[in-house]
Amino acid sequence: MKRVRTVPTAAVAVAVAVVTALALAACGNSGPTTQHSSSPARGTAAPTTSSAPHNAADVTFAQTMIPHHRQALQMAELARTRATNPKVEELAVKIQAEQQPEIQTMTAWLQAWGAPIPDMSGGMGHGSSGGMGHGSMPGMMTDADMGKMKTASGAAFDRMFLTMMIAHHEGAVQMAETENAQGQNPGAKALAKRVETTQRAEIAEMQALLKTLG
Repeated sequence: MKRVRTVPTAAVAVAVAVVTALALAACGNSGPTTQHSSSPARGTAAPTTSSAPHNAADVTFAQTMIPHHRQALQMAELARTRATNPKVEELAVKIQAEQQPEIQTMTAWLQAWGAPIPDMSGGMGHGSSGGMGHGSMPGMMTDADMGKMKTASGAAFDRMFLTMMIAHHEGAVQMAETENAQGQNPGAKALAKRVETTQRAEIAEMQALLKTLG
């Protein structure tokens, strides 16, 4: 009768450990191409707006929309204290709530991109190529326009505010359309699309409200 040879328990344990180590090494080496791929891995966060590529149109959009929004906030603040129609005041509050955060967002982009941030002088900003006048920002009110609004009151103020803010919004929509056509940064283009959608709706709201004032 042949004697059955047995493998020592220690040897079995060593063999299992070696096989397991080889298997783990194979799994670990299976993903270099995915890790170093130019496209983000599935489930990872998309690049932020500041780190994603941007072009001159994106910079111009932020540099011009910031002072444009600032003037809208000035107009809205006047409406909060001078409007007699409660719907006009409600609209002013809504405009402030929408546009103040957008100013902060665009300011952060310019900081990240190393681009000049518009200053507060006269509600106008200065880009790397010099001052940007009202002509480069469609829909902007002149100093004379703002002066008239500051001295108006009652129903006359309500009509003036709505008329001027409609023109102001139309200018913002035009700037947003340019960004969507020429910009590169996904975050900037998304904000421009939101400006288009939001301000078109508010234009329609103001036009309807203006008709009720006579």
